[in-house]
Amino acid sequence: MTPSESPPPPTAPAARQQSADGAEAGGSEVAVDVLVIGGGPAGTTAATFLARRGWKVTLLEKDVHPRFHIGESLLPMNLPILERLGVLEQVKRIGVHKPGADFPMRGDRDSINVFRFDRALDPKFGYAYQVKRAEFDALLFDNALANGVDARQQVKVEQVEFGADGRPARVHARDAGGNALAFRPRYLVDASGRDTFLGSKLKLKKKNPAHQSAAIFSHFSGVTRREGEEAGNITVERFAHGWMWLIPLTGDVMSVGAVCFPEYLKTRSGDNESFLMQTLRDTPSVWARMGNAQRIAPVHATGNYSYTCTRMHGPGWVMAGDAFAFIDPVFSSGVYLGMNGGEQAAKTVDAILRDPSREAAEQRAMDKRLRRGLRYFSWFIYRFTTPVMEALFAQPRNTLQLEQAVISMLAGDVFDNKAVRWRLRVFRLVYALTALQLAPKALRGWLRRRRQVGERFSGDTLQGGNP
Repeated sequence: MTPSESPPPPTAPAARQQSADGAEAGGSEVAVDVLVIGGGPAGTTAATFLARRGWKVTLLEKDVHPRFHIGESLLPMNLPILERLGVLEQVKRIGVHKPGADFPMRGDRDSINVFRFDRALDPKFGYAYQVKRAEFDALLFDNALANGVDARQQVKVEQVEFGADGRPARVHARDAGGNALAFRPRYLVDASGRDTFLGSKLKLKKKNPAHQSAAIFSHFSGVTRREGEEAGNITVERFAHGWMWLIPLTGDVMSVGAVCFPEYLKTRSGDNESFLMQTLRDTPSVWARMGNAQRIAPVHATGNYSYTCTRMHGPGWVMAGDAFAFIDPVFSSGVYLGMNGGEQAAKTVDAILRDPSREAAEQRAMDKRLRRGLRYFSWFIYRFTTPVMEALFAQPRNTLQLEQAVISMLAGDVFDNKAVRWRLRVFRLVYALTALQLAPKALRGWLRRRRQVGERFSGDTLQGGNP
């Protein structure tokens, strides 16, 4: 079979309704080239690129768009993917321009280090956007429909049957009306997010042994923004028990939250809102921006943030985005890792469908590339709250362009840029030397971080069933 470009159907919103209402009833089996589980950024990206290559693609989303989702901050490396998807101008219209990231110095409200993305090594885009995820995810879903994907909402995948050859033979699902559906895919892409459908079913999902955190957050109006162009920057501020984010969104909305050590979040004695507000109040530089703030959304808490599946692929299937791994969101990498993984999954599956004999080689190449990028992000994330990293971020130095390499990492450019990666390895040496200079503090920070891995968090309002 030689795939060819297929023309998009008429209007996305109409197609979305038609797709949701036109699901087959009675359990009839549908043969497809690719079935994608999950209609978030990873799933819609994979499905769109595969449909453009001419494959018959069905995407199943258990919820309905628009829907609430945390993770509003994009990275500059998102933008080339959005451009290739053909939605960059639409994202620009719904987003807040984000030229960089603010890292205030703890205890000094007037001292803010700004890392501007246009200072990265060879920046493809020197900026990004902050978006309301309900709007962003719906836009990507509609774009998948407009590119010929049979994208269905309120269809929950319940079971995958594997054949004697170990490949997915049938996928069973159920729509909002309770109708049983069955699909016979040539290939399966699991982009189910933190539900990790295959990871959970195959018992591949494992709690991260090196890092653990929990978060509490909401949306507010009336929060003071930075002045001038930097009004669109994300603010990432350390505090005694983790770090906080302030993400400006359109319509005078600010996403505000704290990613905490689990042992701290477990000290809650009252309701989530009181705990969040007290946490913000205890950090004067953040609280000073909350003087006129009004909460306009529920307060959510979610725990056991970090996990990885032991495998990313198998015969006839691959994972993309959070379905494979989720790491602490301190550098806003989540949506980018999802979309990057979705695009990589599309390339991998397309190559395998064209030449099945290359399946093992294509899967290994995908695995190697994605794990490499995750390692660079993870190394920084695991150490972000340590005294050593705090000292290095407070006094950045650009010797050997190390500061620019760190900015490139913050922009998401760690997968294919060798000039960035070797400098980040040098930065690790600088970190080690600084740790020796700060030995007592560095040891205390390391011990506290290690202690969190054994903590258990309950009361999750978003993601029950985490590892």
